Amino acid sequence: MSNIRLELAREQIAFARRYTTELIESVPTEHWFQIPDSFPTHIAWQVGHLAMAQYGLTIMRIRGREPEDEALIPKDFIRKFKKGSTPTASAEDYPTPAVIRATFDAVHEASLAAMAGYQEADLEESLPAPTAVYENKLGSLFMCSAHEMVHAGQIGLLRRMIGLEPVR
Repeated sequence: MSNIRLELAREQIAFARRYTTELIESVPTEHWFQIPDSFPTHIAWQVGHLAMAQYGLTIMRIRGREPEDEALIPKDFIRKFKKGSTPTASAEDYPTPAVIRATFDAVHEASLAAMAGYQEADLEESLPAPTAVYENKLGSLFMCSAHEMVHAGQIGLLRRMIGLEPVR
C-alpha cells in the first residue's frame, strides 16, 4: 500500500517547522520571556508549546508514551507548555531558552524518525477522545502542521510587538 498521505503529512510538518524556525532564530533570547502589553504569551511559551504538541500529535497519540520519552520531553516540560497553561514573564518559571530550543529540535527529529516507521494503513485507527479535528491517527499527523502554522502566526505577531522586523 502506498504511503502518499503519510508522506504528505510528513512534508507539511517539515515545512511548518522550517517556517517557525526561521521566525524564532531571529529573536534574541533576552526577548523570549517578554510579554507585550495586551498579549497573553511569549516566544518561550510558543516554542515550548510547539515541542509539546508535536510530541503529542506525532508520537504519543500514535504509539503511546514510552519510558524513554522522559529523556526526550520530560513530564514537567509538558505541564509547563500544555494547552491551558498560563505563560508568565518570569524566566525562572521555565527551562532556559537553550533547553526549550533543544527540546523543540529533538522532538521534531524524533517525530520525523518515528513517522518513517509508520504505515498508512495503521494510521486509520481511531483515536480516543479528545480529538482536535480528525478522528484517526493520520489526522493527528495532519493536525500537527496546521497547529504549528497557527502558532507561527502568533510568533510572527509577537516578533512585531517586541519591535522586530517581519521575516517575510
